[in-house]
Formats: sequence, structure tokens, C-alpha cells
Amino acid sequence: MAYSIEHRLPSKIYAHASPKSRGGVSLFAAGTITSDNADQFVSDADVVRLARRELAEHGFTILDTRDGTPDDSSTVSINIAAPPYVYEEYFDTILVTEEREVIQPGAVNLRRTRTYIDTARPDLPGFISTGRLPAANFLEGVALEQPATTLRGASRMPTPGYFHLTTGQVADYLGASAAHDRGCKGAGVRLTMVDTGWEDHPHFFERGLCGTVRLGPGTTDVEVDEDGHGTSESANAFAVAPGIDFTMVKALTTNLLGAFIEAARQDPPPQIISMSLQYDRKTELAALDPVLAAAVSLAVKKNIVVVCAAGNGHFAFPAQHPEAIAVGGVYRTEDSQLVASNYASAFTSAFYDRKVPDVCGLVGQRPDATYILLPTPRGSTIDQDQSRRAADGTTPGDGWALLSGTSAAAPQVAGACALLLENDPSLTPHRVKKLLMETARPVYEGWSNEDTGGLSASDGATGAGLVNVDGALALLRGLLALA
Repeated sequence: MAYSIEHRLPSKIYAHASPKSRGGVSLFAAGTITSDNADQFVSDADVVRLARRELAEHGFTILDTRDGTPDDSSTVSINIAAPPYVYEEYFDTILVTEEREVIQPGAVNLRRTRTYIDTARPDLPGFISTGRLPAANFLEGVALEQPATTLRGASRMPTPGYFHLTTGQVADYLGASAAHDRGCKGAGVRLTMVDTGWEDHPHFFERGLCGTVRLGPGTTDVEVDEDGHGTSESANAFAVAPGIDFTMVKALTTNLLGAFIEAARQDPPPQIISMSLQYDRKTELAALDPVLAAAVSLAVKKNIVVVCAAGNGHFAFPAQHPEAIAVGGVYRTEDSQLVASNYASAFTSAFYDRKVPDVCGLVGQRPDATYILLPTPRGSTIDQDQSRRAADGTTPGDGWALLSGTSAAAPQVAGACALLLENDPSLTPHRVKKLLMETARPVYEGWSNEDTGGLSASDGATGAGLVNVDGALALLRGLLALA
């Protein structure tokens, strides 16, 4: 990965400080973390309280508190923020920035750079060691946040003059409309998205769809989705499961892990978390990743289904986690053929014994995946960029965009999970994944994104295939009848 060293640090840096793990092994030396061993990396409440007090006294803002009261019952990390000099003075380190090349959201054929923060001599990318410092008495290390990637108001809905899908067709082609006709719409199932925010677009209002927004750590403006990504992609979840109890946790792309932890800590907890923001991890993990793996594992242990986008040429993480449902892409052609999306990622994880994806939603093709007509906040970044750069047939400021990517596929599959849980709330995350994989429509043609190896359909480009909601529900009904 190309990068250059720069010397411009942001005014505020987000990170995750890990208090000493109760199991005696540092989170940063843990190896594979799943729901089977995640409890070993939870910290005792007295250690967490000491760490919070010491960090606060030395100039760090503690972000992960609820109404001013910390939740120490299952703490793996403490989300903190401070100016660079606070980190450098307290942890006796030097922070630098690295401009690294990344895939540009919404354009897999384009590249840009994002700013990553690291120490001058890290033991692990993004890691601050406590070494022999006084902080070592209660902290085993600090993971610096890294930029996450979005895997991607209104006038009358436009009608672009080329083949595309509406959200109604998304429901039809995933087999959800038949379930809706039987009254199965995911009623009351708690589905939370972690994304850029959510605005009450006329598309939702006209269909009686509503949601709640929670501010993730460091975010502001609960009623505004400046980027537009979260609002747009939520329409995919509603298309498949219009009856869900929907919550958006607004996330900074520079503090995604903090937002995920906030999502999992809701009371009552969500039944499903859908993540279309991801980190890109091909051959090397960063200090942030074991913290995120532990957070995913603890969520699964609480019976939360975690659904993650597989990437658009990215090696997406935490989609690689074995207990997540990793979602890739299938393109349904104008003549109703199913082929692997050459925009979506497919690969074998370098860190876990598993292939990504597990199943797929509907995703367009290269170069821009302009495939599904979705609502977006009028004037948001996506509203303007898609019409100008991708020339998607909409206009800047009209509140609509044509886009897809695995960002769209993940909430589609999360919606499918909601329909299953409506029928059987006792389903575990493992059984939900199994039902989706056993009933998915196999795909025999096409290749995945060349940036992740260009796998053929026969080599796993689409995992088990395109999610078949009606088939999964039929299998579940049969199993319940036998029980």
C-alpha cells in the first residue's frame, strides 16, 4: 500500500484504550477472538473505573458513557478523544500521519489518499504501547482509530433512461414481496444500522416508514446526514423489511468502532446490526482490529446478528470475522440472469479460516454500480457527487441517486434477517446465517472484483448465492413445524 509521511495532525484524535483484560492475556496479543473466548478480554469494573478516571484527569475526553454514567458491565475498550499533544505527553510517544492510497467510495476504478495516524515506531499499526509507563498498571495499550470506508429531500422520483432497479424491485428479486403479501414484514424486529446518519426523506414518509437516530461518539446534528450514505442505504433494509423498529447510530468514519460499540450497548439491544462502513485489511491487522473483533464477538454472544458489507474491491473488516454475515454482490441483468457483480469483493481471509462473502444482495457492475434508485438527503455529498461524477441520470440537489455496492447489499440481507427473526425470535446468529446460506439462489456466471482476485462464480465469488427470503422462510416454517 503506497503512502507518504506527512506532518499534519488533526486537532482531535479518536482512539480506544484497552484496560487490562480479566483473562490475563492482552487484547493485542489475543489471536482469534470469537464469542467463545471474548469474555476473557472484558475488563473488571474496578480497572475500567480507574482507567477512566486517570485518562480524564490527564486531558482525555471519555466518549462511551450513557447519560454521564459509564457502562462497565462488558467493557473491552474505552473510547477516548484528545488533541495530539495529550497523547504524546501522556504516553511518551510521537504521532505522525501517513497518506495511504485507498479505493474511492463509489468508484472502484479510482483511488485517493486518506490520512492514517500512527506512532513513529509502532509495534503494531496504529498501536500505542503503555510499555513501562505508569498507565501500564491499568492499560494494556491504545488502538488509534483509522479511516473507515463507506461501501457505497426530494423532488419527484426521477426516471433515468437506462436499466436500473427500484426498491420495490429489490424486494421482488430477493423474494421478500411474497413474504410481505403474507403479512411478514419484520414487524417490531430491532434493526440498527451504523452509518453516516439518517434523514426522514419523503420516500420514507410516503410509505409510513420511520426511524430513530442516536449520535455515535463524536457526532453532532441528530437530524442531519451530511454525507447521505446512511439515508440512502437504509432504504434497502426497509425495502425487504418495512416493519422493522429501525435505529441509525450516526458514525464518524474516523470513529467507527465507537459507533459500533454504542449500537451494541442499546437498551433493549438490537437484534440485528448492519454495517456498510468497513476497514480494509488484506494481509496485516492493525491495533484497532482485535478491539473490533472482541466487540463483534460480544455482540454475537448477546444474540445480535451482525451483518457486514464484504467490500467493493476492499478486503473488508469486520466482514472477515467468522461470526459475521459477510455480504457480497449479485447482478440481476435486464433479461433476469444472475451473475456475480464485478464491483463486489470476494476473497479468502488472511486472518480467519473462511471465505468472504457468505451470501449476496443485489449490486451493480463496474465502473460505478449505478443500479438502484435510492433516496438521499437533498444536497448531501452523495446527492451531488453521483449526479456529477457518475452521471447517474439524477440531478444535483434532487434528493435521489443511483448507486449500490455491498453497502446496499448488507442492509438488504439485514432486512432478510429481520423477517426470519419475526417468525422465530429465538434464532441465534449462527442459525440465521445457516438458513440464508442453505436457501440462497446459486450463481454460476460472472466474476468478482478484480482488486480482490477476480474470483469466478464457481470459485466462490458469490458465496452461497443471492439471498432468497421466501425460501429461507419456507425452510424455517418447515423446521418449526417439526419441532
